[in-house]
Amino acid sequence: MEPYKIHIQTTNKPAIIKFEANKFLTRKQNYEFKNVDEAKNSPLAKQLFYLPFTKTVYISGNFVAIERYDIVAWPDVQDEVAAQIENYLNSGEPIIIEDDTTPSKVPVTVYAESTPNPAALKFVSNKKLALATYEFKNIEEAKDSPLATGLFHFPFVKEVFIDENYISVIKYDIAEWDDIVIELREYIRLHIEEGKEIIAEGAQQKTSNATTEATPQNNNKGIDTSNLDDTSKQIIDILEEYVKPAVASDGGNILFQSYEEDTKTVNVILQGACSGCPSSTFTLKNGIETMLKSMLEGKVNEVVAING
Repeated sequence: MEPYKIHIQTTNKPAIIKFEANKFLTRKQNYEFKNVDEAKNSPLAKQLFYLPFTKTVYISGNFVAIERYDIVAWPDVQDEVAAQIENYLNSGEPIIIEDDTTPSKVPVTVYAESTPNPAALKFVSNKKLALATYEFKNIEEAKDSPLATGLFHFPFVKEVFIDENYISVIKYDIAEWDDIVIELREYIRLHIEEGKEIIAEGAQQKTSNATTEATPQNNNKGIDTSNLDDTSKQIIDILEEYVKPAVASDGGNILFQSYEEDTKTVNVILQGACSGCPSSTFTLKNGIETMLKSMLEGKVNEVVAING
């Protein structure tokens, strides 16, 4: 089993820092503890209150956030706190001890959003669903995702793509969205609300040109850049910062596959709603290709896309 790893993340409030884990800590609800008495059902939070500067502890999704008193500065103590949290999580001790007062369901909202691909619809949740991106082309590939497996039992579901807070569903032409959107949205909402597993721990994530174990805290969501040339690394950085957010808003994802220095060709993989989208070629040529040519002058002639 993969050990817990903690990544320190600053927030827009100087007194609060998030300690993000590479796995979910809780799915059923968010917790806020203002003192050690309130933390009686969370051994982890209780331990953190023994730090004299801890004012408030929040546990939600895949992170622990701590608000500090002004007696210390975070740069002086944050590494030590991160190590303490990481060691606790890897000890196997409980994070939250649930009792009869702990809700078994968490209120969830899911809404459907159109995408540029008429065959794809994006279902957005108010809860974090995954720590990396996952694409499933069929029910066999979805064996590590109970939610995706369930969706494939609908005869009109062709592909499923899961990102941090949304699911893109690509349908077969036998059904119209107006006839199936409510059924799909309710199925997804109930699955999340009941706290059922979405992605199994250790599930395999498709990255640039291979399938590897997901490492959401790494740059480029699992892509190993150590053996890449400088131009490839620059391309990945541009895709991550400028392209992926826009593509994600359309219910899809873009992955760097390779850079051919002799022809100055960039090969990318399109996933989710972008895969097979009629407008993806236009976007690729008039958006991504133009951007890379401008930002990497003389290094890029063409961008070629492969549907994931």
